[in-house]
Amino acid sequence: MSEHGWDPSGPKGRGRAAEEPGDTVWRLRSRGCWQEAAEQLRPTAEHDPDAALGRAELLIEQCLFTAAHWTQAEQALRLAEALAAGTEQRAAAACARGFLAYVASVLGPRDRLDEAQAALGRTSALLPPDAPGRPLLDFRRGLVAENLLRDRSAAWIAYRRAHEGAGERGDELLRSYTWRHLAALALSRGDRGNAREGFEASLRLREQLGFTVGVAPALAALAEVSEPPEAARLRSEAARLVAGLGGVPVWLARQLGAARAPGPPTDGRIASEAGGTIS
Repeated sequence: MSEHGWDPSGPKGRGRAAEEPGDTVWRLRSRGCWQEAAEQLRPTAEHDPDAALGRAELLIEQCLFTAAHWTQAEQALRLAEALAAGTEQRAAAACARGFLAYVASVLGPRDRLDEAQAALGRTSALLPPDAPGRPLLDFRRGLVAENLLRDRSAAWIAYRRAHEGAGERGDELLRSYTWRHLAALALSRGDRGNAREGFEASLRLREQLGFTVGVAPALAALAEVSEPPEAARLRSEAARLVAGLGGVPVWLARQLGAARAPGPPTDGRIASEAGGTIS
């Protein structure tokens, strides 16, 4: 399980001679086809806790990129929570609950900070220090600290732990996120050298993994530390990608003017303060 679900660079993604269901899910997800990816998991998710959690994570990620489809994500997560049996599964479901509450607080209908903190705290209580789910938990706690609590020091500590843990586990997708957030914090301190290194590493990993839907945010982030001609080229490339993917992420589409982003749905909003490092 990576930043938002199955990771092609992880142990389950290596050494397969033939395509398996996880390959199809990753290919769809990486192109922003979350509904189709979730449909691949639907039959198994009705009775299998891991599939139910994977499906919920996909639909939560869809909320992150589209600022919509909240009800569907909530229903999928409730199923995952109901099916969770062991401690690890309950912890993973609680971590997903905290993430959905975070995304909803930044982009969705209402502030759910208390719910996010409670769920991530519950995850921490369930997981031992060396548990495989710790890097993801640390990253999500960093998101809450950075974007909801406005505590950059706490965010940096959480991101560093997540970055190191993801490196130890070979989770390159999660590292593409931690690189970008650490770089953004470096930039906020005026450290353009480390910021550029982090933004470049994040972009490189996403291109290597084929995480197409995540490339545009990485390009836009790198533009922030580039000279004007290069910055213009990077933003133009990001805008083309966003437009080609139908205007997602919607918050980046609005920043770049890349595409006519859909208006806020009746069950959601796009926070005016949402920026390129919400995830």
